[in-house]
Amino acid sequence: MKLHKFISALLHPIVMPTIGIFVYFFLSPIQLNRNQQLTVLAIVFIATYVIPLLLLIFLKAVGYINSYQVFSIKERKVPLFFMITLLFFLAELFRKLTIVKDLSYLFYGIVLGLIITYFLFFTKLKSSLHLLSMGGALGYFIIFQQIHQVNIMPVIITFVILSGILGTSRLFLKAHTPKEVYTGFFIGFLSQFAVYYLL
Repeated sequence: MKLHKFISALLHPIVMPTIGIFVYFFLSPIQLNRNQQLTVLAIVFIATYVIPLLLLIFLKAVGYINSYQVFSIKERKVPLFFMITLLFFLAELFRKLTIVKDLSYLFYGIVLGLIITYFLFFTKLKSSLHLLSMGGALGYFIIFQQIHQVNIMPVIITFVILSGILGTSRLFLKAHTPKEVYTGFFIGFLSQFAVYYLL
């Protein structure tokens, strides 16, 4: 049980963007100096970790959510709408920063995935945001290979394995049904390709 909780916390949707940025810096042939890297990292960390965390603390304090796990569809609506807006502005920012423009695909893809997830709420389907973020990361780094003409198959295989481990943990913790886990993963994965080919 503790191991599955640890995996879920380590690969949490608000942690994954920061992990993705570290992987991006490690793999990217684009040479950014230390200050540029720290600036990008700080922007992503604040926008995708600090602000969402503060939002959850606020929503719990005012009684909108009962738990930081945000289990119910009703509790997820406000945080999800907030994240869609925040990540859209982040994607727009990276689109304008030519040197890291390819990062905008990652965030536009996540925005699309979250919009689809939001509309699925009306069908009473609560797809896994954990798996959406993992599917999004996997899809983005497959696209990254194509954009930069590099071979990063070990990284892609690692993301596939981590997706399986995370999905197993979410099922073990009874946080989601298999349908919700698979739906979240494929929404995240396919949204990256939809955005890349449409933009």
